[in-house]
Amino acid sequence: MSFESEIARRRTFAIISHPDAGKTTLTEKFLLFGGAIQTAGAVKSNKIKKSATSDFMEIEKQRGISVATSVMGFEYGGKMINILDTPGHKDFAEDTYRTLSAVDSVILVVDCVKGVEEQTEKLMEVCRMRHTPVIIFINKLDREGKDPFDLLDELEEKLKISVRPLTWPISQGQTFKGVYNLYRKSLNLFSANKSKISDDVIGLDDLSDGKLDEMVTPKFAQELRDNAELVEGVYDPFDSQLYLDGYLAPVFFGSAINNFGVQELLETFIEFAPSPTPRPTKEREVKADEKKFSGFVFKIHANLDPNHRDRIAFLRVVSGKFERNTFYNHVRLEKKLRFANPTSFMANEKNLLEEAYPGDVVGLYDSGNFKIGDSLTEGESLNFVGIPSFSPEIFREIINKDPFKTKQLEKGVEQLAQEGVAQLFIQQPGNRKILGVVGELQFDVIKFRLEHEYGAKCDFVFMNMHKACWVSCDDKKKLEEFLRRKGSNIAWDKDENPVFLAESAWALRMAGEAFPDIRFHFTSEFKEETLVDTMMLR
Repeated sequence: MSFESEIARRRTFAIISHPDAGKTTLTEKFLLFGGAIQTAGAVKSNKIKKSATSDFMEIEKQRGISVATSVMGFEYGGKMINILDTPGHKDFAEDTYRTLSAVDSVILVVDCVKGVEEQTEKLMEVCRMRHTPVIIFINKLDREGKDPFDLLDELEEKLKISVRPLTWPISQGQTFKGVYNLYRKSLNLFSANKSKISDDVIGLDDLSDGKLDEMVTPKFAQELRDNAELVEGVYDPFDSQLYLDGYLAPVFFGSAINNFGVQELLETFIEFAPSPTPRPTKEREVKADEKKFSGFVFKIHANLDPNHRDRIAFLRVVSGKFERNTFYNHVRLEKKLRFANPTSFMANEKNLLEEAYPGDVVGLYDSGNFKIGDSLTEGESLNFVGIPSFSPEIFREIINKDPFKTKQLEKGVEQLAQEGVAQLFIQQPGNRKILGVVGELQFDVIKFRLEHEYGAKCDFVFMNMHKACWVSCDDKKKLEEFLRRKGSNIAWDKDENPVFLAESAWALRMAGEAFPDIRFHFTSEFKEETLVDTMMLR
């Protein structure tokens, strides 16, 4: 297969949602339809004891939530599908924001009972600003939920995007009969089936066909006819270009846990979703069809396999072809690196990979060379942008509970900071280690992982801080003066950049007025300020 054909068949996307909307379950069902697994797990099922494939960390299995992005690849319909299943919980939003920099499109899952929730709005805002194409899957139609038309209005109002239903539910809850595919003119009758594929699709070009009354009863058949007529009258025909430009979201209905409505979603997705798209760098835009390899690291995970204490850097291939045992240029370190055992992923399962194309995610065994945002190229000096660290709002000083495990604690904290689980700030005097996070739950994850992966125990001491801001100034002497006079509020991040720890919004404002030449940044990538202000600081 030609290089261009390999690029054209790639589909790399993230599944995002509010917690408990069914995101991880939908991921499992995609894997089921793709033949990657034979029986789907259920995160909270008592009948199926197997944990969800994409939840591989021990704390995820115990709590039944996703706390880190998982990467899974499989083939379906001649396409190479790369799914990035993201955390839904707001406390792990930063991992999700970084993941969105590595995908070309998004599937947004909405619970039909709860509708659009706060975290869904924030995630959608990131997608809109990046003009990321979005498909919406309204889940849990086997439960009593909101009226479908009310849900569509809510989607447009809260997510600020036009929608176009491509399937339509026939009732819901206990009387849920199935969905009619408005786009493909076919009927899918509902049957509850949590662990296997069901294929009960019936071609039905004409809704006036009497067969419909026999299959779903005359009452629900007429209801479907009326609703379909209303949909076609109210909504414009589906425009694939508007979808690709990020202005129109096609909508599907179904029940992920019952494998229902998933196949229609998957088949339409692979037809319309974009193949690998260009990526910006500080130097220029890099296109997928360029012959020379380039890529960037958007995630690092230590102890993916606790038995081997490995550290994996997740690299998104942007252009060219990545090949095993080939030397590539590490732009930040300005040195050549070769990778003997690059891997592809199925959650925590890793397979040796000989080559990869734009859109693919490659796992690179790392001995400490990589940081989030690093670039690899075939020689050109390119620095990919759009993968920032965000200003945390909750701060704790870390206290070692076992002096005999000091080295283990320091190694664990350093590696977790490099992963992006938390941000590490060092404050002098005393070499105080301060962790900054977006949500409280992150501290539970950090403590759990330090103990179970590194054998180190710690406590956290509350710190009354409002925000951490990176600081810069065109005048080096003025920056040095600021750092000297504000010494008790200055710390240094993992890249040794100065950070101002503001005790309150008032203190931050006063510092700005007292030092007008100092710039305060809410992200480590200063050019991303507008994006981050909107995402993070509501």
